[in-house]
Order: sequence, then structure tokens, then C-alpha cells
Amino acid sequence: MSKIDRVIKRIFDFVVSLIGIIIISPILIIVAICIKADSKGNILFLQKRIGKDGKPFNIYKFRTMVSNAEKLGAQITVGKDSRITRVGAFLRKYKIDELPQLFNVLKGDMSLVGPRPEVPKYVELYTEEEKKVLEVRPGITDLASIRYSDENDILGKVENPEEYYINVIMKDKLKLNLEYIEKSNIFFDIYLIIKTILKCI
Repeated sequence: MSKIDRVIKRIFDFVVSLIGIIIISPILIIVAICIKADSKGNILFLQKRIGKDGKPFNIYKFRTMVSNAEKLGAQITVGKDSRITRVGAFLRKYKIDELPQLFNVLKGDMSLVGPRPEVPKYVELYTEEEKKVLEVRPGITDLASIRYSDENDILGKVENPEEYYINVIMKDKLKLNLEYIEKSNIFFDIYLIIKTILKCI
């Protein structure tokens, strides 16, 4: 991607995320009230992820699990995880929990479209070739997010979820991410955004 393409992508990300936040602000408020009424804890869930050039940042999500969920189990969520709240299950089903990431995009931590950012422990397992995904801003959606929209259900059907995630799903995701980087342009991004919205619907 050329320097001009990167500038266009950043302007597109900023404008669309800002407009998106303004339009869905009533939804964000309603969701926040529902989370607070359903269970104790913060409205937002912040988690350290690895972004562009290997720099860590906090990704924003609506909290869909009980407080301190990461201390009660694995970092990956499997099937009908008992840590997921009633409201959280609904938010996850329709990917509504991802909406606060528009603020990550606005800040410049993320892009609307790009490789999904991973937690540090999994990034440490990347090969040199796979680390190329860290050369671009991570995104809210990408080819891998669309293919693995039912990832939790897949992991719920295997004997060792984390091992399967690392050796099968994560490897395939990284291949798709590298493919995205090769094809990346503003029109492909728009296509993936539309495809993601349709997938959620």
C-alpha cells in the first residue's frame, strides 16, 4: 500500500468511525444501561492487544462476561461459556460488543478493516512471515472475522480448544490476514465492511 493509499485509508477510517459513533450513540447508551442492569462490573472491557509495529494498546469492547472473567478461565471463549452474561450472549451473537472499537479507530489504534489484533501470548507464537500482519493497523473486521464468525461454536466442539485455536484457527486467520494485506485498497475495505454488516444481520 502506497503512502497516498495509507493517508486515504486513515481519513476514511476517521470520518466513517466519527459518523458511526454519532449515529449509533443512542444504541451505545441503551447497551450500557442493559449491561449495568444485568450484572455487576464495568460497562467496558479493556484488554491489551498488539497493534501496528508490535505496539500494545487497549482494545475497547462492551463487557459480555462476569467481572474478572480472565482470572476464572482461559483467554479464549468456548461455546456457551458459563462466564458469559445474559446480555453478553445477545451482544456477542450480533457482534454488538465490538462497537466501542469505533473509538479505537477514531484514536488511530485500529482501522475499520485490517487483521484482528491478538493478545501478546499468541503474538509471541508468530513466525517471521506471520509477523508481517503487524506492519499494518489492526482492524475491527477482516477476511478472517467473516470466515470465523462462529469461532466460539467451533471451539466448543473440539477436545482441546486452545490447542486447536493456536494450531488451526490462528494459522488460517494469519494466512487470510496476509492475503488481505496483498489485496488491500479502499474499495476492498468497503466490500469487507458491507459483507461484515450483512453477516451480522
